Amino acid sequence: MARYAATAKTNSSITKQLPVGNRHIMDYRVESSETQRNKCAACFRQFNKIEHLVDHMRTSFHSVHEPMCDICRKHCRSFESLREHLIGPLPKVECAKIFSTRGCNLCLAILDSHNSLRIHWGTCQQPHSTNELLSRMENLGVYDDMRTDNSRGRGTQIVALTCKTVGGGSDGSMDLLARICLTDEYENIIFHTFVKPQIPVTNYRYETTGIRPEYLRDAMPLRQVQRKIQDYLCNGEPVWKIRSRGGKARILVGHGLDHDLDCLGIEYPAIKIRDTAKYPPLMKTSKLSNSLKYLAQAYLGYEIQTGMQDPYEDCVATMRLYTRMRSQNHKIEDHPIASDPQNRNNFASWRQSELERMTPEELLEISRSDYYCWCLDGKGYA
Repeated sequence: MARYAATAKTNSSITKQLPVGNRHIMDYRVESSETQRNKCAACFRQFNKIEHLVDHMRTSFHSVHEPMCDICRKHCRSFESLREHLIGPLPKVECAKIFSTRGCNLCLAILDSHNSLRIHWGTCQQPHSTNELLSRMENLGVYDDMRTDNSRGRGTQIVALTCKTVGGGSDGSMDLLARICLTDEYENIIFHTFVKPQIPVTNYRYETTGIRPEYLRDAMPLRQVQRKIQDYLCNGEPVWKIRSRGGKARILVGHGLDHDLDCLGIEYPAIKIRDTAKYPPLMKTSKLSNSLKYLAQAYLGYEIQTGMQDPYEDCVATMRLYTRMRSQNHKIEDHPIASDPQNRNNFASWRQSELERMTPEELLEISRSDYYCWCLDGKGYA
């Protein structure tokens, strides 16, 4: 503080010695230097006062888990924001120039050379899933390979769930579960069946579901499906016991899982859910989700849901999105989430004076994410 006061005093004396016409130049330099000192080390926002920067860090939850530009190192809240920064209507010119020659428009990574980019593209772009297996299963009606034995030493298993609904009620607007598919992380189908609704169907929504009345006539009853799915997901543990990231319960991946689980009529602990519609880095804004069709095209490189929607295809897309997010290489932290008790006082109001003496880099170092990054699943946090 003494050094800062001495600098301010020196600047003041220099300003007094300048001619009146040139004083505004020195004032600008002093203000510019001060603003630069109050520049956020993550998103590069500038503030007039250091206390404003501290307030910003207190509410922004910047962290190593945010999507970041590999060129200028700017942190973005979502991959959509990073995409705007690199290839949007008004991108940062220097970053856009480099990205146009060495950037992957799927994962938004920057490669060392154009040749490296060509090799990377072959693995980054995912092949379209095949419908051959599902077509064979439709003829069988039911495919069931679910087991609740998790003693093979592979750790917590990960499964993707997709439900397709038909319409009930007088206007056909009520969603009734009519088809369900469950796959593992290797894109193998674990369970698939048509489901017989408990009330009459008034709209089969054939254009998108492909479901006909004869598919549901002798289908598996809803209560039986509920019991089988619940037992498989919990993997031998009661729901009330699944309250930590450990245990044998399976991680459930999907898109819009609140709706799917509601149609299915079961509850599952949020700590074991990985929803691509609610994952902040994949959202359009902090409150608006992207469609699964858009996410598959933008981050996997192929189109889905072009006609009748295939539940197996949706399961594969959500699982691929999950594994791509999980494979991100972020810095390992002992307590990576802002809600962890050890981070409770990082930006406490009683530390205001101490925080104002920190540099922007030091403030970023103690900042933590306000969401659970899926990369932590691969580091023993799941």
